[in-house]
Amino acid sequence: MLLLAPLDAMHLGKLGPLDAIGVAGAARTMSPDQQRAELAHVGQAFAKFGVRVMHYKVCSTFDSAPGTGSIGVAIRTLRDYCANPLVAVIGGQPSLRRYCVFGDLYAAAGADDGESSIYRIDRHPTMSRHPVTPMSEADLRVHLQRQGVDNVQSIDWRCYAAGDAALQTELQRRLALRPDAVLFDVLDDSHLYAIGRLLTHQARSAAPLLAVGASSVAQAYASALGPSAASEAAPQRERLARARSPVFALAGSLSPLTEVQIRAAHSYRHIELDPPQMTGESAHGYLTAQVAVIADALRNGSNVLAFTSRREPGAIESSGALPQLAHACAALLRQVLDAVKLQRVGIAGGDTSSIAVRALGAWGLSYLAPLSAGVSVCRVHADSPQLDGIELMLKGGQMGETDLFEKLLEGHGDNEHTDL
Repeated sequence: MLLLAPLDAMHLGKLGPLDAIGVAGAARTMSPDQQRAELAHVGQAFAKFGVRVMHYKVCSTFDSAPGTGSIGVAIRTLRDYCANPLVAVIGGQPSLRRYCVFGDLYAAAGADDGESSIYRIDRHPTMSRHPVTPMSEADLRVHLQRQGVDNVQSIDWRCYAAGDAALQTELQRRLALRPDAVLFDVLDDSHLYAIGRLLTHQARSAAPLLAVGASSVAQAYASALGPSAASEAAPQRERLARARSPVFALAGSLSPLTEVQIRAAHSYRHIELDPPQMTGESAHGYLTAQVAVIADALRNGSNVLAFTSRREPGAIESSGALPQLAHACAALLRQVLDAVKLQRVGIAGGDTSSIAVRALGAWGLSYLAPLSAGVSVCRVHADSPQLDGIELMLKGGQMGETDLFEKLLEGHGDNEHTDL
């Protein structure tokens, strides 16, 4: 269960037994002071739960900066609630074509269709030019040091082949240097399995530990726990049925991959949104008019894909209007959902997703089914009957295959849909 609001007794009582619990936040868009305030609250809550591993989820490209979404600030804040001497930074996510070798981060660019290339992150055609947190340094040790994590030790990929005992010995040698964090190379899933066994051992034999990284952290830890870790009561939802009613998708992402996905979404009515008008003095009137057009189309049975204009993405990025644009997209989404009862919705864009989900007023998301590598569909939990039960796809700009929006409509086949 991913919680979108502060915990309270009523909602906790609805959850039942859980294997994992998360709290959604927008720390990647925050200033250091904002991060400290938000993460201290979350860290304290998790400490009360008695979690063994506290995972601070970052983008698989590690994009962050000293003044915006600082991973260093997050580590220093959450460290107060994890007394384990190990702060583990997992450097890669092979399932998303992210790799860390000798501390340097590499990432694919392009769709997962054989036409992608692997770039060192500081030469990546998108992430090296990220409008808010450009990645100018590939060595994650240096990247973290620039954010105040001074002593970063690293364990490179060659250590895993020596076996668990040798890896444990190497970790203890590194911990003797009293590091602020230990960075682990990752090139393939076998490395994650080795890291997972190490994390499990360390978390069981010492105090709860802090782990930082992409979804590879959860993959590593769960793999080490084995099949017995899966709750027998947990419903299995591995396939997504075709949508039974019109689907609304909102793309606030300006990434080249999202642009390709938009062009491939041939089953939707496309509605282009003008960023200057969404964030200007007449934004309220403009959004109201666009919501009316979108709602009418959905009521008439059309799937709708609304997307921010691709005509001048560089001008949007350089103007500093991206945060306001994300909030405007969130406002548009909420107004559409207030106007039309929908079964399935998709949101594209990391910052857009974070801010839009918060604007919904829902209190939680539970896992429903995978849609593509790095992209899942979740069920919305909300006190509002208009929102409760919506099937929601969230994707970052670099995630998903070319036909992702079509898959959001079609699901995985004609299997019967079953609610969680």
